[in-house]
Amino acid sequence: MTQISKYYHSNTRPVQILGIIPARYASTRFPAKALVDIGGKSMIQRVYEQAIQADRLSKVIVATDDQRILDHVASFGGEAVMTSVDHQSGTDRCHEAFMSIGSHFDYVINIQGDEPFISPEPINELASVLDLSTELATLVKIIDSEDLLFNPNVPKVVLNARQEVLYFSRQTIPYLRGQEPADWLKQHTYYKHIGIYAYRIDVLSKITSLPVSSLEKAEALEQLRWLENGFRIRAVVTTDDSHGVDTPDDLDKVTKKFLS
Repeated sequence: MTQISKYYHSNTRPVQILGIIPARYASTRFPAKALVDIGGKSMIQRVYEQAIQADRLSKVIVATDDQRILDHVASFGGEAVMTSVDHQSGTDRCHEAFMSIGSHFDYVINIQGDEPFISPEPINELASVLDLSTELATLVKIIDSEDLLFNPNVPKVVLNARQEVLYFSRQTIPYLRGQEPADWLKQHTYYKHIGIYAYRIDVLSKITSLPVSSLEKAEALEQLRWLENGFRIRAVVTTDDSHGVDTPDDLDKVTKKFLS
């Protein structure tokens, strides 16, 4: 048993989990999307109100780089902290936000700030595996269509027998030798990545100090930096799907799906 596991089992307090919603203003494809109106509420308000329903979270905050977002979150009764405009990832923003509040938490869960209709259930599913022996965790979902399977914009995940991540790739892996691609879904269970992460706080500090890795550069997937440096990522299989908003067209689609 590891030292941190011994600490947990000798102190039966519940694990304390901080939910952080990164929300920057200058999104490349959709500037100010955190403040866009969706049926009478801003995107960030909808994400926040969904996240606080996840009863396994001890606290939820927004981490932003813009005073307008900070003020808006305060206007609907939420809590937000200001972070640097220079962060390259939500993980980096989460780390600064965690350090700034100075509270005692065991884990941070990074909740995507552009999923206005996220369900509390997958957040709770991810939180359920956090027992202080878990370094990092993320969600995956079974792929059920060829469109997703062969779409390079949908990261695929390969797992080991212990439900830990072996690799993330935009390519379709594993390659099924001798099988027609049209039959691959019948022969093997493929997973896609759902981009919500849990970090043990000591691990969060370590991974944000690592340089960009060669695998991360190759696939443009930051989580490969963690694997390349020997960190273990536990995967939780969910049936919930993600409905992120990267563009105004995405916003139209999710609005029609959830509000029509």
